[in-house]
Amino acid sequence: MTKFLFALFALSLSFVTAQNDVTISGIVYDKETKQPLEYATVSFFNKAENRIATGGITDENGKFNISVASGTYNVSVEFIGFEKITLNNQNLTTDKNLGSIGLSAGSEALDEVEIIAETTTVDIKLDKKIYNVGKDLTVRGGTVSDVLDNVPSVSVDVEGNVALRGQDNVRILINGKPSGLVGLNSTDALRQLPAESIERVEVITSPSARYDAEGTAGILNIILRRSKLQGLNGAITANAGYPNQAGLSGNINYRTGDFNFFNTTGVSYRESPGESTTETEYFNGDDPNSFLNEYRDFDRERKGINTNFGVEWYITDSASLTGAVFYRKSDDDDLTTNQSHLINGLGEASNSTRLEFETEDDKTIQYSLNFDKQFNGNSQHKLTADFQYENSNENEFASIQQNYIDSERVTTYQSEDRVLLQADYVHPLNESSQFELGYRGNFNTSDTDYALELNNGSGFVLDRKTSNNLIYKEYVNAVYAQYGNKIKDKFSYLLGLRMEDTRVTVEQLTSNDLEKKNYTGFFPTINLGYELTENQSLTLGYNRRIRRPRSRFINPFPSRSSATNLFQGNPDLDPTYSNSFDFGYLNKFGKLTLNSSIYFQHATDVFTFITIDSGTTTIVDGVPVPVVLSTPVNLSSEDRYGFEFTLTYRPTKNWNMNGNFNLFQSSTEGTYNNVVYDNENLSWFVRFNNKYTLPGNIDWQTRLFYRGPREDAQNKSKGMFSTDMAFSKDLFNNNASIALSVNDLFNSRKRQTDSFTETFNRESEFQWRKRSFNLSFTYRFNQQKNRQDRERNSDGGDDMQFEG
Repeated sequence: MTKFLFALFALSLSFVTAQNDVTISGIVYDKETKQPLEYATVSFFNKAENRIATGGITDENGKFNISVASGTYNVSVEFIGFEKITLNNQNLTTDKNLGSIGLSAGSEALDEVEIIAETTTVDIKLDKKIYNVGKDLTVRGGTVSDVLDNVPSVSVDVEGNVALRGQDNVRILINGKPSGLVGLNSTDALRQLPAESIERVEVITSPSARYDAEGTAGILNIILRRSKLQGLNGAITANAGYPNQAGLSGNINYRTGDFNFFNTTGVSYRESPGESTTETEYFNGDDPNSFLNEYRDFDRERKGINTNFGVEWYITDSASLTGAVFYRKSDDDDLTTNQSHLINGLGEASNSTRLEFETEDDKTIQYSLNFDKQFNGNSQHKLTADFQYENSNENEFASIQQNYIDSERVTTYQSEDRVLLQADYVHPLNESSQFELGYRGNFNTSDTDYALELNNGSGFVLDRKTSNNLIYKEYVNAVYAQYGNKIKDKFSYLLGLRMEDTRVTVEQLTSNDLEKKNYTGFFPTINLGYELTENQSLTLGYNRRIRRPRSRFINPFPSRSSATNLFQGNPDLDPTYSNSFDFGYLNKFGKLTLNSSIYFQHATDVFTFITIDSGTTTIVDGVPVPVVLSTPVNLSSEDRYGFEFTLTYRPTKNWNMNGNFNLFQSSTEGTYNNVVYDNENLSWFVRFNNKYTLPGNIDWQTRLFYRGPREDAQNKSKGMFSTDMAFSKDLFNNNASIALSVNDLFNSRKRQTDSFTETFNRESEFQWRKRSFNLSFTYRFNQQKNRQDRERNSDGGDDMQFEG
C-alpha cells in the first residue's frame, strides 16, 4: 500500500507542466546501514508560487533523476520512519547532482515492524532473475528443497537433486558464497534448512565475472532473512506431519546502537519411507536369458539441528564488520530392505533378502568474517573482504545381512576442510557506469577413508582390493574485472573477464595411486540489456563456465545396498567446459507479465553416467549373477538449446496464477570403450501455481508439476506428474498463521526408467518420499506480513543493477 501511495503521488506530480526543464539527480540512503532507500520521496517546493511543483521517487538503488522547471526550490527528501531532510533555497538553473543524501531513522522507527512480501515477486536484472519468496503455502514448515522446487526454471527430482533448466550442474551459494549450509552433501543439507529462513532466491543463468566460473547450468544464490531494524523482532514456526515428522524453527534479530545480533535455528525430526523396483533381464554370461527382480524399501529416520549466530558491528558511518558462526548436526538411522527374486534360464526361481542397516553422523561448523567499507557516503562505492573457514565430517557405518546372516560391514569416514578468501572493490565512475575488480581463493581438502569387511564364515576380514583412503585437494585462485555502463537510460552492458587457476591432487593412499591435474582457464562474460518501453525489455548474455568433478563423481568406493547393482565414482574425470548464450524478453501488459528466454549451450568433455556390465559376478542363492555398474565418464561434446517462459496473472486481488514452461533439446556425441553413446533428447517440464482466497480469508494454493519423458544413449525415463496443495488462515490480528499442506497429493512423484545395453535390459522405478501431510503454526513478533520489506539483505553480489 505504501508503494502504491508513493507511486500515485509521483504520478500526480508528473502531470505538472514545466518549461525550460533541468535534470536533478542524487542518491538517498539509510545513514546507519548505508543501504539505499527505494521508494523514498523527493519533492520540489516552489517558494514563489507556494506549492509543490513536481517530485518523484527513488529506484531500488536509492537513485532519483527528476526533470523540473528551472528556478529556486526547497527540495525535501523523506521516507516513512525516517527524519525528513529539506535542502533550502536550491537555485536550479542547470542540470545538477545533489549527491548522496543520508536519512536518519526517526524516533517512531524504534517501533517499526519488518515487512515481509505477501506474494512472490520477480525482479529482472541484467545478469539474473530475483524471486522474492512470498507467502508460499505449499512450503510452509518445509525445507529449502521445497522452496527451490517452486522457483521457475528450477526443478528438484525425487532424490532431491537440483536442476536448472533441466541440467543438474548448478552452483548453489548462500548469501553469495559457498556455505556450510550446503556441506558435504548439498541434497541432504538443503532438506534440513527450514523454508522460513529464506528471503529470496537469485536464479543466475548468465553469471557475470564476479561469480565463480563453476556450474555450467548456472548459479542459485539463496539469500537468508536478516533484519536490520531497531529493537527486537523475529518469528517462530512449529510443524508436525505424517509420515512422522516434526520441527521447530525460528529467527530472531536484535538491533541496538552500533550492533546488530541475529540468529536462525531449526531442529527437526523426519521419517522418509520410500521404495524402488528394479527388474533386469540378462542376455549372456554364465546364465543367459535369466531374470533378476529387486524390490527395495527405504525406512529413513533423521534428526537434525542447525543454527547460525552472528553479530554486525557498525564501526563508523561508512564501515561495518560482521562475524558469524554456523553449526549443523544430523543423525540418520536408515534401513534398506532388498528382496531379490531370481529366475534362471531353466525357469527355476530362488529368493533372497538383503538388509542394510546404516547409521550416519554429520557435523559442519563454519566461521565467517566480513568487512564492508563505503567511500564518500556512496553505498555503491565500496570495498568488501571475506574470510571463511569450514570443517565438515560425515561418518557412516553400514551392517549388511544376506538372508539374515551378517555378510558385510562398510565404514566410511569423510572429512572436508574449506577455506575461502575474497576481496571485491566496486567504483562507480559516474551516474551510469562502474568498474569492479576482485580476487577469490577456494582451498578445499577432502579425506575419505573407506573400509569394506566381508564375512568369510569364521569372522569379518578386510577386503583390501576395495578398501582405500582417498585424499582430494582442490585449490582455485581467481581474479576478475568487469565494467558496466548504461547509455541514455535505454541500453545497458556489463563486460567482464575472470581467470581461474586450478590445482588438483587425487591420492589413494592404500593403493599408492597419485594423480595431479593443473589447468588455467579464462572465462569472459557479456551481458546486454535494452529497454524497448517502460514495460518491455530485451537481454542478451554470454558466458564461459567450467564443471569440476566433485564428491560423488570422483569417489571410487562402490555402493553396497545391492550386491548386483552398484554405483561407483571415477577419480580420473576431467573438467567440463561450456559456452552459453541466453536471449531474454520481458513484457508487462496489464495484469499479465511475460518473462521468456531462448538459450543455447555447447559443452566439451561432458560427464555422462553410463551403465555397464562390470565383468564380475556375485552369488545370489548359490547362483552367479552379473554385477551391473553405473559410473560417470567424460564424453566428447553436448549441444543443448531450449526455450522457456513464465506467465504471471492476477485477475483479482484474491486470485493469483503463474505458470512456467521449459522446453529443451540436447544432443550428445561421444564414444567410450568402443561403444558409441550418440544421442538426441527432447524434453520439457511445466509448473502451474494457483492461489485463491476463499471466504473467511482462508488461502488455498495448488501447485501442479509435470516433467516430460527424456532419453539418452542407454536410458528412457517416463514423464512424471505431481500435485501439492495447501490451506492457510491468519490468526491473532495477522501476527500468526496456521497452514495445512499435502505434498505429492496423488503419490505419483516417481522416477521410472528403462535401460538398454548389449548384455542386459533393466526397468526401474524409484520413489524417494511417499505422500506426506504437514501442519504448521507460525507466530511473528514485531513483524507484519502484508507489505514488502523496505530493506534487502546484502548478498555479496552487487553487480550493476541495471533494469532488464
